[in-house]
Amino acid sequence: MQNVEIYTSPLCGFCHAAKKLLKDKGVSFAEYDISRDPAKRQEMLGRSSGKYTVPQIFVGATHVGGCDDLYALDRQGKLDPLLVG
Repeated sequence: MQNVEIYTSPLCGFCHAAKKLLKDKGVSFAEYDISRDPAKRQEMLGRSSGKYTVPQIFVGATHVGGCDDLYALDRQGKLDPLLVG
């Protein structure tokens, strides 16, 4: 299983939805709250080519994007193979 990392903020509904999908699939992930850690916000900006909205989701070295992108991958049947690596 690939490492999954998700940059979030507490009041973000899209963040909660993305985490729910991952939890429903039994995927563990590292969560970084960018509202409390300016260094993590800068890290996210660097890793996501300047995208500043949350969530920003990474599976292994792959930048998935946001919540809509995660759900689109799942609908297309591409998320599970990406998670397995």
